[in-house]
Amino acid sequence: MEITRIQPAGLVVSPAFSHVAIVPAGAATIYVGGQNGVDETGAVVSQDVAEQSVRTIDNVVVALEAAGATLADVVQWTVLLVEDADLGAAYGAIAPRLAGPGVPPLVTAARVAGLGVPGALIEVSAIAAIAPA
Repeated sequence: MEITRIQPAGLVVSPAFSHVAIVPAGAATIYVGGQNGVDETGAVVSQDVAEQSVRTIDNVVVALEAAGATLADVVQWTVLLVEDADLGAAYGAIAPRLAGPGVPPLVTAARVAGLGVPGALIEVSAIAAIAPA
């Protein structure tokens, strides 16, 4: 099974994201709800956005593995970052893990006034696809 990621002519070409993804019929779709930089007890791991960002992606990895997937199977990321958090530090800490091998996945990012978890500076959700077992 191969996911086709497209960067069509006429749209900006970026090494960080694609614009379109085509998931073949029969693939299992996995939705990972919003993850924050919290430990297994729900406590925020740090007030540092880079440390929270790394833990957030680690938590996505745990969720994906529970469904039989990896970061390489992610089709689309949604990244919410609290408006006063350091965007450069957050993306610098996780960008290589978001992009993965080959053509990058789709990415939607937004600055928000706040998140549901007190003290959280970042929230990430993902959509992945894998070949059926």
